[in-house]
Amino acid sequence: MDPKPYAYDPLVNPELFDGVLARRVIAFLIDLVMIGIPIALGYLFIFLFGLITLGVGWMLFWFLSPVPLLWAIAYYGWSLGSPSSATLGMRVMELQMRTSHGEPCYFLLGAVHAILYWATVSFLSPFILLVGLFNDRRRLLHDFLIGTVVINNPRRVQSLRAAE
Repeated sequence: MDPKPYAYDPLVNPELFDGVLARRVIAFLIDLVMIGIPIALGYLFIFLFGLITLGVGWMLFWFLSPVPLLWAIAYYGWSLGSPSSATLGMRVMELQMRTSHGEPCYFLLGAVHAILYWATVSFLSPFILLVGLFNDRRRLLHDFLIGTVVINNPRRVQSLRAAE
């Protein structure tokens, strides 16, 4: 069994990886807001519902406890599994995620990516970003674990090539 070669070579196509790490951090912050807004609205609704029902509605807070985790996994799975292979934050920052062999992402890969990200951040905090500084493809720890790479999308690549 021969392993598949990497689809993206930073020496041949450096524009694929130009500025990816910094824009990936910004994309994460945008995604954090996109995940947080529906959760905050849910908590606000239950709080107001509890006021109207004289505290009885506040028992719904118990049901809402697993929702942030499930929503985050679903958000990453659906968005990374979309045809653009990018979350909303990644689309704004003109990034996309691919497998190391160049294939687009799919729902399960996006969901596992999110789970591994949160697991590695829980234990290693900002050290996962340091991994990206020491490799040519700017891959983070969880990218290595599941075999993904974040690159500039084709529109950004074209604009970078035109600027050269």
